[in-house]
Amino acid sequence: MIDTAKFFNTLKMYNLLFYAGVPDSLLKSFCDYLIDDKMLKNITCANEGAAISLAAGYYLSTGNIGVVYMQNSGIGNAVNPLLSLADKEVYSIPMLLIIGWRGEPGIKDEPQHIKQGKVTDKLFDTMEIPYKVLCNTSSDFEKIIADAYQYCMKNNEPYALLIREGTFEPYTAVQSKENEYTLEREKAIKIILDNIENDAVIVSTTGKISRELFELRELLHQPHSSDFLTVGSMGHASQIALGIAINKLPRNIYCLDGDGAAIMHMGSMAIIGTSSCSNYKHIIINNGAHDSVGGQATAGFDIDFVSIAKACGYKTAIRAINEEELSDRIKTIKEINGPALLEVRVKTGSRKNLGRPTGTPLENKNNFMAFLKK
Repeated sequence: MIDTAKFFNTLKMYNLLFYAGVPDSLLKSFCDYLIDDKMLKNITCANEGAAISLAAGYYLSTGNIGVVYMQNSGIGNAVNPLLSLADKEVYSIPMLLIIGWRGEPGIKDEPQHIKQGKVTDKLFDTMEIPYKVLCNTSSDFEKIIADAYQYCMKNNEPYALLIREGTFEPYTAVQSKENEYTLEREKAIKIILDNIENDAVIVSTTGKISRELFELRELLHQPHSSDFLTVGSMGHASQIALGIAINKLPRNIYCLDGDGAAIMHMGSMAIIGTSSCSNYKHIIINNGAHDSVGGQATAGFDIDFVSIAKACGYKTAIRAINEEELSDRIKTIKEINGPALLEVRVKTGSRKNLGRPTGTPLENKNNFMAFLKK
């Protein structure tokens, strides 16, 4: 494995001090080191395209190369600014890309990563962005970094490093990632299930929210057919839910969203708010962290989702921070006309034995569509 501190020390040798991106589980050690090293400027971005643009702005203002990190699932968000901003045929802006290669062929992974992993290297070939693969046996990583930097400097264009699973030695941030809230996310989801319609339609976002919803259904011996588990497509669950709600009036449609996902495509809140969709109930479970990939902080506690929702046209927007408030306020949004938002502030973390959905995404889709036809 590559020593994480040594990796960053090599990057520092080339004055690579500015970092922007979205955390990834394969880059957990990388991201945790960024939290602790005060010599480095790091911005956790709303989405990967924004990170590309930040690095472009950094280069334009300093002449120095920025580093952008992401999971390969975020390449889609990054394609537009990579090709219409940074590309050598447009503004020709250099930057170093650090990409976690989820779903790499031959490596067992979750279903939402399989197709993305299969085409990751081909995407870079198509975009004509040169790349190298780093793995736990890459003893020549210093030379790879040197070559990447020299390429960026000489050609004024991006260069990518594809990071395989297990590349970096474990590193855990010294700084605490805990927050002041005591309500556990899984408990919050249980309270929500206890207080909405028995046959309520739920669209849940990617990550641990969908995993915990699935596990709770199993624990309570409840069917899964009324839940659409958005295991990929981070940030898009709210629009999937809106597309359903528009066509299923007056039935309530609940979107269980996360703070990182809501921030990633926050413009969707404007579309929800101006939809006048009375059966739309948006629940953002906010722990201020990218919990599924290591707990790195989001801007979730630095912004006001309630005020944002009201400004976007939601009829009602309220917040809950404990069990009593949640029990009361979930009943409120159940009964009132939407679009309505409930922000639920919870602590970080989850239980160690948290499982994953046992069915395939295709099975989930077919069962869900059959349920909606009833």
